Amino acid sequence: MVTRRSTDRPGSRLWRGRGSATAAGVGAAPLQAPLSRERLLTAALEIVDRDGVDGLSMRQLARALGRDPMSLYRHTADKAAVLDGLAELVLAELVVQPDSPDWEGELRAVARAFRGLVLAHPNVVPLLVTQPLTTPLSLRPLSTLRPLEDFLELLIKAGFSAPVALRAYRSFTGFLYGHVLNELQALVDNPDETDDLLRLGLHRLPVREFPRLRALSSALARYDGAAELEQGLDLLLTSLRTLR
Repeated sequence: MVTRRSTDRPGSRLWRGRGSATAAGVGAAPLQAPLSRERLLTAALEIVDRDGVDGLSMRQLARALGRDPMSLYRHTADKAAVLDGLAELVLAELVVQPDSPDWEGELRAVARAFRGLVLAHPNVVPLLVTQPLTTPLSLRPLSTLRPLEDFLELLIKAGFSAPVALRAYRSFTGFLYGHVLNELQALVDNPDETDDLLRLGLHRLPVREFPRLRALSSALARYDGAAELEQGLDLLLTSLRTLR
C-alpha cells in the first residue's frame, strides 16, 4: 500500500499557482508537482494494479503523470527498470523486526503482512516471485534485501546458526510464494452455477482418470487463504523448532 506524500495533495505548496490567489488570480493554473522516481513508481503501480504488467507502457505512464514520455527517462532507464522499481516499492512495505523476542510470532506477522501486500497488489506478484530470480543478489536494490538481512538477524539472535537461518529463510519464502500463487489462481469456471463441481468446471474431467480431484470439489470451492496460511505456518514453524 503506497501512501501519497503530502506534497502530492491538492492544496499543498507545490499545487499552488505562481503567486498567492490574490496575486495570480483565482483562475490561475496550478503548478505540477516535480516529477520524481517515487511519483513515477506510484503512478506505475496504479496502472499495474488496474491493467496488469502487460498494460503498462512508458507512453501510458507519461500520460498518467501528465508528462512528455522522454521526461521519464531522467528518472528511470526503461520499462524493465520501472518493473524492478515496483517490486522494490511493494517490498518496502514488508518489515521484519530483527529484535523481536518472539521469533515465531514475528514470522507469523511477516507472513500475514506479505499475504496482505499480495492481495492488495495481485498483478505485482510475478515481479515479486519470479523476476528476482534473474537478478543476482549483489545487483538487487538494497531495500529488497533488507527483509532477508533482518530475517537472518532475527533467527540468529533466537539461537539458530547462520547457515540454518539461511535455510530457514529459503523454506519460509518458498512456502509463502507457493501459498500466494495457490491463493491467487483462478478456480471458478462458472460463478453462476450453484453446484461446486459445475462452478469449478471439474465435471469436464474424465471420472475414471480424476476421481480424487472431482471428489474434492467442495473443499476446493471453500478455499480459505487465511486459514491455509496459518496451517502451513504451523507445520513450517514446528519443523524450524527442531533446527534451532
